[in-house]
Amino acid sequence: MNNQGNVVPIDISKEMQRSYIDYAMSVIVGRALPDVRDGLKPVHRRILYSMHELGLTPEKGYRKSARIVGDVLGKYHPHGD
Repeated sequence: MNNQGNVVPIDISKEMQRSYIDYAMSVIVGRALPDVRDGLKPVHRRILYSMHELGLTPEKGYRKSARIVGDVLGKYHPHGD
């Protein structure tokens, strides 16, 4: 059985450069740039949504930021645990 036809030789340095640039652009577009609709990054949107779900409003008592961050990471972080 000849599998040589399935192997495509590539220049590893060019492939690494192309792959890194593709990944970097996806991060910039998907996470680092604020959304034009509301000016928020995805992480800020998740934090505000979590605060809303916890019932945190200006007239309520103080809540430690670690509680909010833990809630966001536990419920909404895209990478899981």
